[in-house]
Order: sequence, then structure tokens, then C-alpha cells
Amino acid sequence: MQITILAAGQGKRMNSRLPKVLQPIAGQPMLGHVLATSRSLGPRALCVVYGHGGDQVQTALTAPDILWAEQAQQLGTGHAVQQAMPLLGDEGAVLVLYGDVPLIRANTLQALVDAAGSSRVALLTVTLANPKGYGRIVRDVNDRVVSIVEEKDASAAEKAIREVNTGILCAPAAMLRGWLGRLQNNNAQGEYYLTDVIAMAVADGVEVVAQQPEHEWEVLGVNNKAQLAELERIHQRNQADALLDAGVTLLDPTRIDIRGELVCGRDVEIDVGCVFEGRVELADGVRVGAHCVLKDVTVGAGSVIKPFCHFEEAVIGAAGVLGPYARLRPGTVLAEDVHVGNFVEIKNSQIAAHSKANHLAYVGDATVGSRVNIGAGVITCNYDGANKFRTVIEDDAFIGSDSQLVAPVTVGKGATIAAGTTLTQNAPADALTIGRARQLSITGWVRPVKKRPA
Repeated sequence: MQITILAAGQGKRMNSRLPKVLQPIAGQPMLGHVLATSRSLGPRALCVVYGHGGDQVQTALTAPDILWAEQAQQLGTGHAVQQAMPLLGDEGAVLVLYGDVPLIRANTLQALVDAAGSSRVALLTVTLANPKGYGRIVRDVNDRVVSIVEEKDASAAEKAIREVNTGILCAPAAMLRGWLGRLQNNNAQGEYYLTDVIAMAVADGVEVVAQQPEHEWEVLGVNNKAQLAELERIHQRNQADALLDAGVTLLDPTRIDIRGELVCGRDVEIDVGCVFEGRVELADGVRVGAHCVLKDVTVGAGSVIKPFCHFEEAVIGAAGVLGPYARLRPGTVLAEDVHVGNFVEIKNSQIAAHSKANHLAYVGDATVGSRVNIGAGVITCNYDGANKFRTVIEDDAFIGSDSQLVAPVTVGKGATIAAGTTLTQNAPADALTIGRARQLSITGWVRPVKKRPA
């Protein structure tokens, strides 16, 4: 089986410089969704027909398994498939998909391919309450498919038909090549319709069968931002339902966004407004508070993430307590029972078990031991304007509030850094280190008074 995906449309109604098939669903281009589904079927060849914004499309989704065919002029769906055929062989079947129909499911397509077999044409159709705008499926008195009539070419009786063409079909490659060569554009649109091959197949004595998807949303296409938003919500609700089925507690299934892959253990709870990007893993018993954003993050069992946290490329150990309003940047690795409080930012740092930074701190390019307490207002000064340096804080150290640790510097095991210290040299273990100006009070000092205009 070979697959060709039609992706040449401009998408004028999107009012965007981005080609239509690159408009995102769940953070991924629509065409990316179709490609992922196509690959799951294991095709022998995978061809994308591109047109408007072709360079952008190829750059965004380049891959060694994709064959690219250009449709320089958009002269209809039949013309688009014609551009792909020189890159495809005559053995097996060709499955035709669309880059702006992103929610089609693999099992639906596999059923279509199976229905086509080696000698039939299989159409994916759907029955709509309002079929306006779609090509109608015309059947004979024996209920066999005999043709597809586009709405602009349909009679009043044909327009009353509610079974419509989705555009997705599977046909024997060699036969399809011959039918495409016979297409004419003598229709209201002046285009070469792929749908005309159905009447040709019937005339040649080839059986045409119709399959329908389980869900109507699988075959919904996107032509404007309103439809894009509609499919986004459908896709997100589908993912939410899958999580609910797996035992995840969602406080509101309509208010979650998964823009990648979310893997959850048992008894995970997720509050409203959370966004998950890339690959996120939440182990057993993890609780995520409202309005958190997690991207490429692993969270250990029993950890609690309080509201309004933003984590990216971080690893969080078991039984952690984080937030609210905490930020973990790339390279952060937290061991078990680490507490990271409100308005604490950690970047490219490793913090060992049972350590705490509970409020208003920046820990960057640091190695922090176990049972360390980092007070409010503490900063690791890791950047001199040209290079970055590392801070090491050993086990059981206590860093007093409003201290600045100017890297490279090491705080020894069990050391205490007095509040307000600017540390520029290593602090010895088990000692109190103070690095602050001597307090001075000046008597008789007069506070300046604002001068009044003359």
C-alpha cells in the first residue's frame, strides 16, 4: 500500500502567511498529524503533494521517508494526484488523504484499505444532516455506488442525498493511473475531479465499496480559523476522554491542552487550565494544580505541583512540593522530597534529596546537596557577562536570606552563610561565613527635601 497526501492548498480563508497544512492542531501542523497516522499504517511509499508555501512545508516536515511532488497550479484533486503518480509504483493500492483533515484515525483508514483489497475501489463516506457543499454519493437501485456528483454539478434530486464524499479513497495503483489519465475538466469549476474516477471504475466493471468512519469528526476538514479552533477542541476532548478512561482525574475535561504526549500513572489529578507540551510523564499520585505549563518534564510519584508553575526540560523526583509560581528551566534535576516554593527559578542545576528553596530565589548552574536550606532572595551569580560558572553547595548547608553566591564558589558541608552575604570565596564546612558591610548609623543626617518650583 502507498499513500499520497494532498497538501497544496493556499488556505486564503485562514488569513495567514502560514500555509494551511502548517496551521497547528495541538501544537503540531495539521499535515504532521496526517503524516503520523499514515506512518502507523506502514506504507511502502509516502508522497506529499505540495503547492502554496512549498518551501515552508518541506522545511517544517522534512523527513527521509517523504516523497515530495509539486502541484504548481491547483487544477483540482484529480490533477493533484496526477502529480504524485510518477513517484509511485503500480503494485498494490494507493490511499489518498488530505493534509487539512488532521483527525482521521488509523483504524478507520486500515478498514478502508482492507475493504479495497487488491481489486476494488473503497470510498470513505459520511452521512450528514446538512450535506451542503459536499459531493453526493450516487447509488443505483441495488444500492451500489455508481458515481460522485459535486454540489455545483448536482441536480435537485442529487442535492437531497445526505451521504457525501469525504475525498478519502483507496484504489489499485495501476487502475488509478489509467483513470487519472482520462480525466476531463468539463465541469462547473473547470477542474480535474478525483471523484470522476468512481464513474470510470464502475464503467470498467470495478466494484466500488463505501466505508464510514465511527465518528463524523474524523473527516472534518479545515478551511478557516473557526474550523481550526473547533477541531482543536474536539482533539483535546478526545485526549481528555482517553485520560479519564485510564483513571486520571481531570477537574474539568474541557479545560486541558495536550500538545504532545502525556503519560500518567495511577491516581494522577490535574486541575483546570494546564498545558502539556512535548513528552510529559506524571508518575503515580502526582497532583498538578491549576494553570501549570509543563514541557518535556518527568515528575516522580507523589509530587505536588501547585498552581501557576512553568517547567521545561526538567526532572522532578518523588514526593516533591513545587510552587505556586515556580519555574524550572532546562537542565533542572530535583531528587526526592525537594521543595521549590513561590517565585523560585532553577536552571541547569541538580538539587539532592530533602533540600528546600521556598521563596524568591534564583538557582542557576548549581550543584546542591541534601538537606540544604536556601533562603529568600538568594541568588547564584553564575554569569559574568561572557561566561557561566558553577556554584556547589554541599550537604546540610544553610544559605541565609538575600545572599549572593558569586560563582565559581563552593559552600562546604554544614556551612552557614549569614543573611545578606555576598560570597566571593569558598565557605568552609561547619562554619558561619559573613560577608556584608559593617552597619553604620549617622546622627544629624538630614533627609533631602524636594524643591518646590519658584
